Amino acid sequence: VQLQASGGGLVQAGGSLRLSCAASGRSFRSYTVGWIRQAPGKEREFVAAIRWNDRPTSYAESVKGRFTISRDNLKNTVWLQMNSLKPEDTAVYYCAASQGVILSAMKDPTTYRQWGRGTQVTVSS
Repeated sequence: VQLQASGGGLVQAGGSLRLSCAASGRSFRSYTVGWIRQAPGKEREFVAAIRWNDRPTSYAESVKGRFTISRDNLKNTVWLQMNSLKPEDTAVYYCAASQGVILSAMKDPTTYRQWGRGTQVTVSS
């Protein structure tokens, strides 16, 4: 499966953005998809993930209650709705996918085998 993230941009603190991850490949529905971000000078950080059957979803503590991940397998698309954005959310956001992901591994960025190009999210204070 090939992935392409989009929807990033510049937004003021408190604002919202919706990222999209478009996938190619007929087997997309069998993949767990995650959003991982990387800020300058920092390691990649898990943000959110969703399993192939929509259950369960997983979130980093830092985004719980603000971000929502969802998917539509018919459209081969995963979204990340980001609300109440903070300057510390500034990063390049990547969508990534892998098959056969066990629950305990969903939050580990190294779990994911396929990665798309990232999209820049910048939150100004």
